[in-house]
Amino acid sequence: QVQSVESGGGLVQAGGSLRLSCAASGSIFSGNAAGWYRQAPGNQRELIASISSDGRTNYVSSVKGRFTISKDNAKNTVYLQMNSLKPEDTAVYYCNVYPPWTQLWGQGTQVTVSS
Repeated sequence: QVQSVESGGGLVQAGGSLRLSCAASGSIFSGNAAGWYRQAPGNQRELIASISSDGRTNYVSSVKGRFTISKDNAKNTVYLQMNSLKPEDTAVYYCNVYPPWTQLWGQGTQVTVSS
């Protein structure tokens, strides 16, 4: 079964940085748009950043200017560089294609930002 595997989360102080990675089998991310999603406790999962197959990026306003999505097609890996982290960024972070495929959801990686 195809699944994405997220890594790189952790506990960080406000203002700090983390780099998330997401790998999937096959060439899923090279042929499709990819996205990073997050789900905070009590909230729905939301798309926060996306990158098209030709490298165009989009961000929600809450992370624009602080987060950067990128991908390495040769490694079939998508990254999320997160800078100037805030406590409200605390969530489980997931990657998937965009629009998401149900069968591709992984376990996610927990990001906790302390104040």
